[in-house]
Amino acid sequence: MILVTAGVAIAVVLTNVLWRPARNVITIVHEAGHALVAVLAGRRLAGIRLHSDTSGVTVSRGRPHGPGMVCTALAGYVAPSLLGLGFAALLGADRVSALLVTCAVLLFAVLVMIRNVYGVLSVVTTGAILFGVSWFATEEIQAAFAYLITWFLLLGGVRPIMELQSKRRRGQARDSDADQLARLTGAPGFFWVSSFALINLGALFVAAGWLLIP
Repeated sequence: MILVTAGVAIAVVLTNVLWRPARNVITIVHEAGHALVAVLAGRRLAGIRLHSDTSGVTVSRGRPHGPGMVCTALAGYVAPSLLGLGFAALLGADRVSALLVTCAVLLFAVLVMIRNVYGVLSVVTTGAILFGVSWFATEEIQAAFAYLITWFLLLGGVRPIMELQSKRRRGQARDSDADQLARLTGAPGFFWVSSFALINLGALFVAAGWLLIP
């Protein structure tokens, strides 16, 4: 089951027709990462918007510079992979129910802060799928779903970084998280893209070890 769900996740991430709708899940977690760190850094969260092109934006109020703003900007691209790493730890401890509950809490917290119709539709649709599996599926299917979610977060956290750098090369992402971090810190945008990639690939490597090695 572990290998099959990994294969399905790889197929979803690498196949454009499947990746397009599935990427909305990555965007939800990406924006949730921004929102959570903004709150922890003492910023005031104003709202989250999710768009039909699978982009999103989280608006928070506070100092426009400093460590809190840097951490908030840094959190988005690494959030899916770090959440996947946490889910891998839960699966290693045979805590499937805790994983599904965590997903539900995350979706509810994001839904409360959504400020546009498409965002509500995206989160509610994701939540409906989660509810259906959690409420009606057998324990075996729930476990398979939990592994699929985990693999998808780990693998799906890597592809947006490659897409980001591709857009940056074409000059189409001047307000990306990496470029915001460049303006905040003085370190070049490519440094931050590389940092995202190293963190997410590291999370994938560690989690794969936990999931695949008995």
